[in-house]
Amino acid sequence: MKCLVIEDEPQTLQYICRGLAEALYTVTSCRNSSSALHHIVQSEWDLVVVDRLLPGGVDGLSIVRKLRELGKDVPVIVVSALAATEERVRGLREGADDYLSKPFAISEFLARIEALHRRQQRDYHSPVLRVADLTLDTRTFKVVRAGTSIVLKPREFRLLAYLMRHANQVVTRAMLLEAVWGGSYLTQSDVVDVQISRLRVKVDKNFPSSLIRTIRGVGYVLGA
Repeated sequence: MKCLVIEDEPQTLQYICRGLAEALYTVTSCRNSSSALHHIVQSEWDLVVVDRLLPGGVDGLSIVRKLRELGKDVPVIVVSALAATEERVRGLREGADDYLSKPFAISEFLARIEALHRRQQRDYHSPVLRVADLTLDTRTFKVVRAGTSIVLKPREFRLLAYLMRHANQVVTRAMLLEAVWGGSYLTQSDVVDVQISRLRVKVDKNFPSSLIRTIRGVGYVLGA
């Protein structure tokens, strides 16, 4: 699992990175906001830990806002010496998943990460998926967008469910082939393109905004 740690204080940075490494994370660290912005734009992460106060003219909450603007739903923990209630509330409202006041025990830090991932797993396996005005119910096989029922074939349904479970994330053709076709067409990526085209007709064509977008040369992303 990949973690990005954004912290300018050397001892705290070492403390966090050591704890994450012991929890079997692959850790990348940076100590200023410009480097942090580069990393969050260029790469995907399983966890982001960001200090509230950073050098470089951009504070930690700006980093959180940028992540959310990019549609990345990665768990984010803000760590900060600013421990007042209003500061913690502000951090959570800006898009952080947790806010931990310094100094903190590494055991509590790791326990909070475990709690975040448990919550994420519950959301991932939820029987009802929602993205913008689109809803898919895995129990009843019903798909509804903006109050309009959409009838899908079984493979179209599985394809849409996979895209919705990975909402706002770029998924490659290989990922879709493996998940939806079971790897039986791994050399025929045009199979994915054909199915996506058919799915778009049903999910996007008669609605004011498109949810399924092509990332040229890479794959697809579903999101508002």
